[in-house]
Amino acid sequence: MLRIIEASSRERSGAGELIARKAVRLAEAEATVAPMLEAIRERGDEALFEFARRFDGFEGESLLVQPSEFSDARTQVSDEFLNAVSAAAENIREYAHLQLPREWSIDAAGGRRLGQIVRPLDSMGAYIPAGRYPLPSTLLMTVIPAQVAGVRNICVACPHPSPEILAAFDALSIRNGRMFRLGGAQAIGAMAFGTESVPRVDRIVGPGNIYVAAAKKLLAGEVGIDFVAGPTEIVIIAAEGDPRHLAADMLAQAEHDTEASAILLTTSRELAEKTAAEVNRQLETLPTAPVACEAIERNSAIILVRSLEEAVEWSNRIAPEHLAIPDETLLRGITNAGSIFIGPNSPEAAGDYASGPNHVLPTSGAARNRGGLSAADFVKIISIQELSQNALKHLAPAITTLARAEGLEAHARSVEVRLG
Repeated sequence: MLRIIEASSRERSGAGELIARKAVRLAEAEATVAPMLEAIRERGDEALFEFARRFDGFEGESLLVQPSEFSDARTQVSDEFLNAVSAAAENIREYAHLQLPREWSIDAAGGRRLGQIVRPLDSMGAYIPAGRYPLPSTLLMTVIPAQVAGVRNICVACPHPSPEILAAFDALSIRNGRMFRLGGAQAIGAMAFGTESVPRVDRIVGPGNIYVAAAKKLLAGEVGIDFVAGPTEIVIIAAEGDPRHLAADMLAQAEHDTEASAILLTTSRELAEKTAAEVNRQLETLPTAPVACEAIERNSAIILVRSLEEAVEWSNRIAPEHLAIPDETLLRGITNAGSIFIGPNSPEAAGDYASGPNHVLPTSGAARNRGGLSAADFVKIISIQELSQNALKHLAPAITTLARAEGLEAHARSVEVRLG
């Protein structure tokens, strides 16, 4: 069921398909979503409620989740769950603080005082899926970095919030936080444009289905987004190891979605064969096997490489969302990855929930351009500069020459008028 492919014969074997990123086909989804977004822009709540009733099965009068629903949810979940939320939140918050850019100023040469200030966005929107798997962990990963950054207004859209999602929201004590029973492209449109019920936000983050992704793509620029997310993926590099661990990590990724991808790059045929057999064995008792089995069969493989260096080259071409490596000696060669997991005791599931780094990560090769969601996504870095008269006089020839080369005479004169 799990293919084993020789990297050296990738043109004949079809392994090349695994590095030619399977672009999520958004064209059809965009055609569906575009008129919905335009309707929300033009008609606000009227259109929003139509779509919420049609696609989310919404039947109420208000999309806003009421405070009593959060407190009620806390009574429906276990103390063990609340303790887990608290432990994970503490680590996510600690890591987010470390990610924040710092303010600084210096006295530079020639009478220039330079620096930067850091200011939070005023508002953000988090999209929290609640389909096959409700994801309270995504609530933590999207909201906590915004809290750490100092965002004043936090909006959460979730079409069918589970008691766990509601309880997690309540546990975060979100000041000026609101949750709306809202999903799909209509949730993205509402937060991007603002309606009578849903406020406009500055940035929308969080994963979703193809319609959510299409809406974010169409609205990027009109509202800030994190990235357009595709199916989740992992690449594992190993020359040796426990096949049970490797198989478990591949299946942990595969159970997310039938389009998920799990790839093992190894120099050992013996390890490849034992891992493939272990995947089959573990599938026999896995409750999510119907989903995982399809992802393993359609989108996953074990690729035999000649060296770990070649494995790193493959990984960089794939630019995976998650990358697991045996030890830190390979780090210097890694250029493209969303998040890296080092060593046998660092399963990707730890990063999904509680180790601290964010699990909202770039997929489908987007790790070539950026890393995962961070507290820095919720702040603006604003440059500052102050020049002495001597500094301006020293820079004047460069400024006026460049300004006139561009035909911008007023720019040049705005300097010269200060120098007499």
